[in-house]
Amino acid sequence: MTLTVLGSSSEGNAYVLQNAGEALLLEAGVTFKKVVTALGYDVSKVRGVLITHEHGDHAAHIGEALEYGLPVYASEGTIEGVQRYIKGDYQPTPLPYFDNAYQRIDLGGFAVIPFATKHDANQPTGFYIWHQETGGVLFATDTFYLKNRFAGLSNILIECNYDQTTLEENLIAGKIDAARYRRVRRSHLSYNTCLKMLRANDLSAVNNIILIHTSKDNGDAYRFCKGIARATGKTVYAAEPGLVIDLNKAPF
Repeated sequence: MTLTVLGSSSEGNAYVLQNAGEALLLEAGVTFKKVVTALGYDVSKVRGVLITHEHGDHAAHIGEALEYGLPVYASEGTIEGVQRYIKGDYQPTPLPYFDNAYQRIDLGGFAVIPFATKHDANQPTGFYIWHQETGGVLFATDTFYLKNRFAGLSNILIECNYDQTTLEENLIAGKIDAARYRRVRRSHLSYNTCLKMLRANDLSAVNNIILIHTSKDNGDAYRFCKGIARATGKTVYAAEPGLVIDLNKAPF
């Protein structure tokens, strides 16, 4: 199984998990032409599209995925928020939710368990994904905290958006205003909190940690990767557009 990063910033977010026979799309924040190219023009192998929340950098191109006839899944709150991006008659499928919890969905060989996240959006979610090739994959973006702990992790895609000291320096220097300062702190995962969330989980079987949605103004992807790698002893990547890596359960 390979992971292809098509975008991982406020300009657009999209990721493709795929092998020769099937694919799972995460987010719809870049033009679908880029997705089709990453799929080798074989859209038929897509088993589903998962959307975390309604903000444009994650969902602006959801209508294009729907027009291709792909099954798109999101929370009911997210579906309400993305209507401005949908021009046709096709609609996303609500994530199943009852007994105060999201329920598992099976998309081909991908088993997906959604979970609630903390962001300034209507019912944002993250996803725990399992496939026999990847093992357990955590996908968590745009959240200032993760209350869940996750078992059986082999690969992790987790937001590492900003450094608190850099954010404060940018506020003092007038590079950001107080409103943006507060929003970042209440909506995104800092480097320190990202590290705490990683340490709170069993990383013994984790092969790859991919740091996603790093701010170009308030973060430092190179320093973040170096620090997380030193703290965890794991292989750590910055999610830059064009990154393609093996995302398998076995390290080799």
